[in-house]
Amino acid sequence: MGNVPDAVKHCLSYEQVIRDYPWLTQWLQQGQSAAINTYPEFVKVVEVGPRDGLQNEKEIVPTGVKIQLIDMLSEAGLPVIEATSFVSSKWVPQMADSAEVLRGINRSPHVKYPVLTPNLRGLKAAVAAGAAEVAVFASASETFSRKNINCSIAESMQRFEELIHSAREAHIPVRGETLWKFRYVSCALGCPYEGHILPAKVTEVAKRLYGLGCHEISLGDTIGVGTPGSMAKLLESVLKEVPNHVLAVHCHDTYGQALANVLMALQMGISVVDSSVAGLGGCPYAKGASGNVATEDLLYMLHGLGIKTGVDLSKVMSAGDFICKALNRKTNSKVAQANCQP
Repeated sequence: MGNVPDAVKHCLSYEQVIRDYPWLTQWLQQGQSAAINTYPEFVKVVEVGPRDGLQNEKEIVPTGVKIQLIDMLSEAGLPVIEATSFVSSKWVPQMADSAEVLRGINRSPHVKYPVLTPNLRGLKAAVAAGAAEVAVFASASETFSRKNINCSIAESMQRFEELIHSAREAHIPVRGETLWKFRYVSCALGCPYEGHILPAKVTEVAKRLYGLGCHEISLGDTIGVGTPGSMAKLLESVLKEVPNHVLAVHCHDTYGQALANVLMALQMGISVVDSSVAGLGGCPYAKGASGNVATEDLLYMLHGLGIKTGVDLSKVMSAGDFICKALNRKTNSKVAQANCQP
């Protein structure tokens, strides 16, 4: 402590403070316990690796590999696995085998397998392939919406109304990144074209989706620029219009902030988190955006906090090892890297 006077050293000594005020020990322990208890007791982990994780891969992943990956993730106890996407193969070639994938997986009665359906054509194809739950996506960025789904935010909402009506007729729940069931509100914390997105804009889209009947709305940090501070401001705004049990977070790790952002969301009452095995993913419309937060890393943090997930981390790591070998690449999961055998 250099030339700091002895009296100051005495004041700065943690051990001395505890000796002088022994009651502080109990008080500090109570404070730590109270802080831990602010987290949800259970968090639903939504695995998006087979869809969001693989859709940006340049090399076409064999259908059998996709099916085996989903089956391995099912065996790990994940309650929700986003299986595939019924989109135009012209724009997303990786998802051209969506029907074969959905028909080929071994469905566990305890697992939900939502699929992404951006329009009515995709919904009809998904229903024909046996989809029991679908996801829709909107954007809080006007530019991103036009580049991603070729329409304005207002036009996308009109499409969703028709889509949701059709899904209800087929008795299929819908998520919208707002239940219907699933979900996505893209660019919730930043846009590759417009930069910073005001929380009020995200709130407006989420409120509209909630009003349309989406039972789960996932707020997506599509390009991974968010921080715990911006996440807090976003949720403060959205929670004024949408209840916390409806919301989920979908964090990319471009700037290494994903786990910190998830932690902030947990502290604010969110108990549904999207993640991708081995940290796979990215965004084809967001240059340089890295993958989602790794499921392995998310589980390690949640379990370390004493939060229940019902998921077997070791089995998720096995699934991550499988898909990384199939893709001939290293995992993005820090937990998997730390446990890698030399």
